[in-house]
Amino acid sequence: MEYLFHTLPNGIRIVHRCTDTLVGHLAVMINTGTRDEEPNEAGLAHFIEHMIFKGTNKRKMHHVLGYLENIGADLNAYTTKEETCIHASFIGQYYQRAFDLFADILTNSTFPEKEIAKEKDVVIDEINGYKDTPAELIFDDFEEMVFKDHPLAKPILATPSAVKKITRNKILSFIARHYNTDQIVISSVGNIPFKKVVKLAETYFGVIQSNPRAKGRTPFNDYQKKDIVLKKTGFQTHCMIGGPAYSYADQRRTPLALLTNMLGGPAMNSRLSMALREKSGISYNIESAYTPYCDTGSFMIYLGIDNGSLDKALYLVNIELSKFREKKLGTMQLHLAKQQFAGQMAISFESNLNDTLSMAKSVLVYDTVDTPEMLIKKVLAVTSEDLQDIANEILNPDKMSSLVYLNRK
Repeated sequence: MEYLFHTLPNGIRIVHRCTDTLVGHLAVMINTGTRDEEPNEAGLAHFIEHMIFKGTNKRKMHHVLGYLENIGADLNAYTTKEETCIHASFIGQYYQRAFDLFADILTNSTFPEKEIAKEKDVVIDEINGYKDTPAELIFDDFEEMVFKDHPLAKPILATPSAVKKITRNKILSFIARHYNTDQIVISSVGNIPFKKVVKLAETYFGVIQSNPRAKGRTPFNDYQKKDIVLKKTGFQTHCMIGGPAYSYADQRRTPLALLTNMLGGPAMNSRLSMALREKSGISYNIESAYTPYCDTGSFMIYLGIDNGSLDKALYLVNIELSKFREKKLGTMQLHLAKQQFAGQMAISFESNLNDTLSMAKSVLVYDTVDTPEMLIKKVLAVTSEDLQDIANEILNPDKMSSLVYLNRK
C-alpha cells in the first residue's frame, strides 16, 4: 500500500490511498473530543457532531441529509474522548459532492435554536437508552472512576442535565477554540488520482483561515486504585477490572495490544474466553480492551457473568493474569499469538472504510501512516520478555481497579 500526503497552506493535512474499487471513502477527522470540554461544556463535542447536519448557510437540513444519501451514500459521524469525525462511503464519481458537503457542514452550519431544542431531546433519549445497557455503561463508569476529576473521566454523551444547558453560543465558542486547521485531517481511499483529491481539498477546505491550536491538553498523572460495587437491577452481574495504560507515544503499546488480544480478544480461543466460557460455562461475554490516548491510556477486562458467579469468575481471571506475570510465554505460544493477531490485523485492512478512518487517526497522532506490513512487523518483533514485563506492570493486582454492577436482590 502507498499512502500519499499533502498539507494545505492553512495547516489541514491530507492523506490518500489509491484503489481500483467502485466505492470511495472520505473522512474528515478533528483532533478534539470530550476531554477538551470545559467544566460547563459537558456533552458539547458530541452534541456538535449531531448539530452539524441540521442546516447550513446554503442548505436546509433535508438538503444536507439528502445531498449524499440521495445517491446511495452512507453518511455518518462519531465522537470520542479525543476526536470528532464525519465520514462517507459513495460511488467514486461523487467525490466532489462529498468534499462540498463536508466543507459546508464544518464551516457554514447555522445551529438553529429550534433544532438545538429538538436535538437535546434526541440526545437525552440516547443517554437514557445507554443507561439501559449496563454492558456498555460500565465502560464509561469505569473510566470515570479511573480518571476521576480529570477531563478523560467525562462520559462522551454527558448527562441529561448537562445537555439541557447547551446553548448556541457555547457551540460556536467550542468550534472556534477547537476546530483548528492544524488539527484537521482529510483522509481518502478510492479510485481517484491524488492530484484531484488535493485540488478538491484546496477548493473546498483551502479557503478556511489558518487557526493553529494554542492550548495543549491537561495531562493525566493522578491515578489511585479503587474497588467499587454498585447495586443494580438485572439478570447479570457486570464486572470491570483494569487501570491506566500506555499512550500513543509509548513503544510498549504494540506488545500491550498483543497481550490484550491474547487475554480477551475477539477469538473464541482467547485465554479468558476459554477459562470462563468454554471450561466453566459461567460467562457468555468476556473481553479485554486497550485504548491509548495522547498522554495515557486505559486497559480494561469486562465480564458479564451469572449472578452468584462473581467470586469464581474473578478467581479464574486472576489465575490467567498471574500466568502472564509469573512465566514467560514459550516459543510456540508466542508464535501462535503473533500469528493470530497478525491475521486479525490483515483482515481489518481489507475494509477500505476502516483504513480511511485509521489513516486519519494515524496522521493526527503520528503525522504519518504505517503500512500493514510495517504494523505486522512490529507485532512479530515482540518478545516474551516484553510481554512479561508489561504484564507485571499493567496486570499488577496492587494497581488494578475494579467496578462491579451487582444484582440487587
